[in-house]
Amino acid sequence: MTRTIPAGTAWTNWAGNQRSVAGAVPRPRDTGEVAEAVRAAAEAGARIRPVGSGHSFTAIAATDGHRLELADLTEPVRVDRERRLVSVPAGMTLRTLNDLLAGHGLAMPNLGDIDAQTIAGAISTGTHGTGARLGCLATAVEALTLVTGTGEVLRCSADTHPEVFAAARVGLGALGVLTEVTLRCVDAFTLLAHERPARLADVLTDLPALVDGHDHVEFYWFPYTDRVQVKTNDRVAVDDRPLPGWRGWLDDEFLANTVFERACRLGRASPRLVPTISAVSARALTERRYTGRSDRIFCTPRRVRFVEMEYALPRAALGEALDALRRIVDGLPFPVLFPAEVRFTAPDDIWLSHGYGRESAYIAVHQYVGMPYEPYFRAFEEVARGLAGRPHWGKLHYRDAGSLAPAYPRFADFQALRDTLDPARVFTNPYLTRVLGS
Repeated sequence: MTRTIPAGTAWTNWAGNQRSVAGAVPRPRDTGEVAEAVRAAAEAGARIRPVGSGHSFTAIAATDGHRLELADLTEPVRVDRERRLVSVPAGMTLRTLNDLLAGHGLAMPNLGDIDAQTIAGAISTGTHGTGARLGCLATAVEALTLVTGTGEVLRCSADTHPEVFAAARVGLGALGVLTEVTLRCVDAFTLLAHERPARLADVLTDLPALVDGHDHVEFYWFPYTDRVQVKTNDRVAVDDRPLPGWRGWLDDEFLANTVFERACRLGRASPRLVPTISAVSARALTERRYTGRSDRIFCTPRRVRFVEMEYALPRAALGEALDALRRIVDGLPFPVLFPAEVRFTAPDDIWLSHGYGRESAYIAVHQYVGMPYEPYFRAFEEVARGLAGRPHWGKLHYRDAGSLAPAYPRFADFQALRDTLDPARVFTNPYLTRVLGS
């Protein structure tokens, strides 16, 4: 029998900008109990939304109906070391997955920069890392188990229910509840990280060689400056340059979290100081090279709270978008406290993936919690939309189904499949109604 938390339990996302109170909170232990919970919600005339770790900035998981928590799923873990296939419960976090894979000499081919998300949440919203030859995390999905809005259980792959598979890997939780995911992994590998300060103009001039010459490239632009911090990650044979423990604590815990938090608080209290703080921060960064296990290089602790918008653009549009972003920041009536992040991905064939059919450059804009952000985000969105941008599904944006349909060649196909798999809209909520239609 599915365990259910008492009604009225509040939910808040990581950033604290989304809240909801559910009428019931079932915590199923297996696929059968998920199907039972979905059918029970449908019979009661209620909506039901699966939730993960709350790392989306949108209201994608919010509901006043039934909130389906997947942390208790106990679907069996299966590891096929020879074929590099690993099947895991969809409610498992990426952090747990990474440790599991490392124990079998395996790894995810790519990751984003945090590992707190559940696997289902990460793939369903199009979570991605960076790498010109690599797509979003959902491209590693080899098969999945989906509970539809009628309570039917579908096992999907490229060969079985291929259209469902093409859509549900980035499904926004609109097609069903993911309960099990099979991932195609790679042999465990070591990365050499190289972080260095640079001028934005120099990075953009050398961008093709930079992006194509490394396995993974990203950079951060510091508002009110012409400075960026560039990070490249490349596979190497041996872990011969580990970061000393004291240096990792100093850079990634003390400076990147404790000191940065204090700087943000100072900037929020004294906005006129922000350009100076940003300039000092940009020039205080030093160069460093170090090696480590892949997931430990990809993922870093993020303790300073913020809100975020991210857009995927055709890679050729990056320079124009960054020029516009700089003008927007300079013209705002309030300061921007966070750097903007730029990453790159390869094309994929997942219907609602931001990278569907094209090489992408991602620009993520952030603002410290408690600071105004909507005029900033709306202004950047107007620029990104004009450049054929696609918003990240788990990050703040103001688009609706009418404006999103032209951005995704398979958008109408996704809507039609939704009609088939969830005809009564058991899984909908206001966010999905806005971005997918009713």
